[in-house]
Amino acid sequence: MNAAQGTVGSDPVILATAGYDHTVRFWQAHSGICTRTVQHQDSQVNALEITPDRSMIAAAGETRFPPPAPHRARHGWPWPRGTLVTLATPVAAAGYQHIRMYDLNSNNPNPVINYDGVSKNITSVGFHEDGRWMYTGGEDCMARIWDLRSRNLQCQRIFQVNAPINCVCLHPNQAELIVGDQSGAIHIWDLKTDHNEQLIPEPEVSVNSVHIDPDASYMAAVNSSGNCYVWNLTGGIGEEVTQLIPKTKIPAHNRYALQCKFSPDSTLLATCSADQTCKIWRTSNFSLMTELSIKSNNPGETSRGWMWDCAFSGDSQYIVTASSDNLARLWCVETGEIKREYSGHQKAVVCLAFNDSVLG
Repeated sequence: MNAAQGTVGSDPVILATAGYDHTVRFWQAHSGICTRTVQHQDSQVNALEITPDRSMIAAAGETRFPPPAPHRARHGWPWPRGTLVTLATPVAAAGYQHIRMYDLNSNNPNPVINYDGVSKNITSVGFHEDGRWMYTGGEDCMARIWDLRSRNLQCQRIFQVNAPINCVCLHPNQAELIVGDQSGAIHIWDLKTDHNEQLIPEPEVSVNSVHIDPDASYMAAVNSSGNCYVWNLTGGIGEEVTQLIPKTKIPAHNRYALQCKFSPDSTLLATCSADQTCKIWRTSNFSLMTELSIKSNNPGETSRGWMWDCAFSGDSQYIVTASSDNLARLWCVETGEIKREYSGHQKAVVCLAFNDSVLG
């Protein structure tokens, strides 16, 4: 489907942010101007992802009545996660026990298709590289694969674990799903054979994010202790199963680590945390290169909140972050300088999605 002029799908650079104010906002990355706001009345939003062909954006949200942030921080991770929203072409929005499809290549604000069939909150979503299927993970302890070629969204396969799922990542080979859960386990599900293996970096410490670099050389995982674990990857080609060889453990943060992302050129790893920082690590030796901080220099100012999410630019020279102070920011990776702020959300910005060719 071709994008209509003036719609989000027609923009060569897509930057979207979302959070606790029940909106998804789209921005001109270079100017900081908000070009469109999509209302999501049913729930707050806590994760966004753009498909490789830039035709879809997936957003996962919270339940309608989550406990307030201080309660969640005091009682630790996990807190009640919420629903899946997928904003796509069609854009899919999934909530508690349902998935809704919206079209971003038009200005229709209403869902064009509705699906049901999930019993609990969906916490993670992503897409196969050619858009044939979608994967989800949720609090029902299941990872699912959904056929997107049918209007009657069919769940093709299910992988069940023993704890609620926080995160799901697709291997670049498109044949293995990495699943992280609240018990501290990481599962590698081979989609070709249904074989699965499990590793546990820290027992009973929730795995909050997993990611594999585009070269499929490394896998990283961060947890609620603030630690980042890195493995070397071998195999994963043809019929060969991916093998994980422990590489290093980074004591990255002194509070919850919430997100980890490799750069498109595989030379950098970013980790976000409740300690108000996003840290950039060199993958050559996993040393710290840059610390991006929203901590105030004013002794009288209280915490500005958590750094929730991040995404690199296509050239790996810039990174966008989302944080609890209602802002998203564009940073220079090398210098740590803030290049742009995106202001408009009325509550915490907890997730973003960014896709560009070259941003300078």
